[in-house]
Amino acid sequence: MTPPTPLTDAALTGLRSGFSGDVHAPGDPGYDEARTVFNSMIDRRPAVVAQCADEPDVARALRFARDHELEVAVRGGGHSVAGMALSEGGLVIDLRRMSGVAVDRDAMSARVGGGAVMSDLDRATQPFALATTGGRVSTTGVGGFTLGGGSGWLERRFGLACDNLLAADVVTADGTTVRAGADENPELFWALHGGGGNFGVVTSLTLRLHDLPAMNMALLLFRPERGPEVVRTYRDVMESAPDAAGGGCIYLTGPPEEWVPEAMVGRLACAVLLTYAGPEAEARDVAAPLRALGPDAEVIDAVAYADLQCMLDDPPGMRNYWSAEYLRGMPDEAAAAFCAGAETMPVPTGTQHVLFPMGGAVARGPADYPLPWRTSPWAVHPFGVWESPADDERAKRWVREVRAAVMPWASGDVYLNFIGREGQERVVAGFGEQAYERLSRVKARYDPDNVFHLNHNVKPAVALV
Repeated sequence: MTPPTPLTDAALTGLRSGFSGDVHAPGDPGYDEARTVFNSMIDRRPAVVAQCADEPDVARALRFARDHELEVAVRGGGHSVAGMALSEGGLVIDLRRMSGVAVDRDAMSARVGGGAVMSDLDRATQPFALATTGGRVSTTGVGGFTLGGGSGWLERRFGLACDNLLAADVVTADGTTVRAGADENPELFWALHGGGGNFGVVTSLTLRLHDLPAMNMALLLFRPERGPEVVRTYRDVMESAPDAAGGGCIYLTGPPEEWVPEAMVGRLACAVLLTYAGPEAEARDVAAPLRALGPDAEVIDAVAYADLQCMLDDPPGMRNYWSAEYLRGMPDEAAAAFCAGAETMPVPTGTQHVLFPMGGAVARGPADYPLPWRTSPWAVHPFGVWESPADDERAKRWVREVRAAVMPWASGDVYLNFIGREGQERVVAGFGEQAYERLSRVKARYDPDNVFHLNHNVKPAVALV
């Protein structure tokens, strides 16, 4: 591929003139930091990174990109496993400076900047004993997470993140700012409930908040050979658990913590993380059948939600490859297939092999949003995280093998925030065919030229021939 022609100094000077944020081009002191994303496998060199400070900056950067025929990428948290926040030789609209969070206790809502990450939101709502469904780590961008649906620890009680989206400000492909809400641009508002970043740059989101006076967690660690029994018990617990219960069953590398037996550190372990959005006594009742199995190590305690969000944070600079399958059910055979997938999992690494329970408020949420996976009761999420490039093929092969192993029970639906680039069929499966056609019509109205295509892309209707 021929390297893109560098922008002239005059062009960059023109962009910087009147720009409130910072503009980084190759050779600038802040350029390499500006192009670094969560997944260290991604190494792209944009022609320019526009670190926007406000909406006028976003509009100006968009116009500049179109005038100079530059491919546009939009960066919120930079957490896309496929590196969709970067464009090789293009322009990156970096929203990280637009990360403010304003909590309205009376309205039970928060206005969140498009560049905020989960820790920004959770730390802002914590003093009010309020929360909304966030991701499962603190470094995920609120914007991309919510627009893609938003699955997290609180979802069974409060619904998906997008179920709590009240309004959004969007800079469209022509540089126009529009407001999307139930009574303003309702088709665009619908599309933002799972349709991702296909329709413009979301510079702020207004999210519904919920009272969360108590949060508890239990983390139980078992030797891997106990896995099948643990998974079956966890399945039975969660199939009758109240909506306040969440969490997951997770194969991982035993962490070097004081409460973990030395013989389990650095070795494969089967863990149950039970999260409970309610009183400790209720949490202990739900956890009782799992504790009765006799874990090798356990921690049970009240925890601030914002702190819980940090528990599984991955260190920066790691290599990542993920995928997911949503299941129609979890019979014993499916549980056995899930557990067998741990046998070839790369250890010791940061890799996690996760089984998430769905149901509760997720399944009861709005049926017309482009999120067909919300009715699946279980999700299997092979989450490859490792350090050495020498492990690339082994880790990616493991992720693919896990998907194949659980395919007999798969619904065919997929949560697009959990996967990288797996082809257009998987994109359509993430929305559902009818919803995809509706999204394509919204796309044609707000982005007919498909400027915003570095995502799980919805092609504008006019191009669907």
